[in-house]
Amino acid sequence: MTVSDNEGQPSNAAPALAFYGKMLTFSRLQFNTNDLNTIETQLNETFSNKSSNIPILIDSEIEQDLSALVELLWSYGLQPIGVVTSTMDSQARELHLAIFPADGKRIERIVSTKKAATQNSKVSENSSADAATNEQTTVVNESPTETTISEVSTESLVSDEQMSSMIYDQMLRSGQSLNHVGGDLILTNSVNSGAEAITDNSLHVYGRAQGRLVAGATGDKDARIFCQVFNPSLVSVAGTYCLRDNLPPHVVDKAVQVRFVEGEGLVFTVINEA
Repeated sequence: MTVSDNEGQPSNAAPALAFYGKMLTFSRLQFNTNDLNTIETQLNETFSNKSSNIPILIDSEIEQDLSALVELLWSYGLQPIGVVTSTMDSQARELHLAIFPADGKRIERIVSTKKAATQNSKVSENSSADAATNEQTTVVNESPTETTISEVSTESLVSDEQMSSMIYDQMLRSGQSLNHVGGDLILTNSVNSGAEAITDNSLHVYGRAQGRLVAGATGDKDARIFCQVFNPSLVSVAGTYCLRDNLPPHVVDKAVQVRFVEGEGLVFTVINEA
């Protein structure tokens, strides 16, 4: 579109807004009580770091004081963006929160009590991963529909001394979602289709990976994904994602490393099996 300025010379005018598709990574937080003291106690046990900046969806079939709940969640570094439709819809509208439709099957959130040793640095991990890969590398370019939206700080959510990995030994089945904040997520078994594994750091799957794999969920561009048998429905690092149909064919069912490279997008590298 071209318009004229005051002197009659044409000038380009950018549109005031534009719609385009982008992927948002957020977690659903389910509440089984409206006792704010009880909720705060569990938040305090779960989130030692209060600057995680995790977008969350409030899911509660119990009537809540939504304004007070939102304020409490923000104080723990959580960012409510909406609610699952319920008796709180009118409160959500007053607070200008989004209202999401209920799904037909409730997601089962899994909590693991197993923790690996504290991570002192990511450098040694990344160096070892680079040494174990060959030169068969494929780049998936960024596009407006495949790049994360938020400008999230890449600073660590917690200090290196506080970072700890989660180890999960069971198979992750369809309808299950495993979400870990504050360190790498290590799965020693498989991720079935319809399941999802999400972490703000690197993700390791030592079985067959067929579900949704998300690393760097809060914007860590140094996060990586390592899979022994790579065949996910969706893979995402630092918000840039790729669907199953767009995966490079030669990486499917192979041992693969996925990382994000600024200006290039997702880079898929087949790990040397020799």
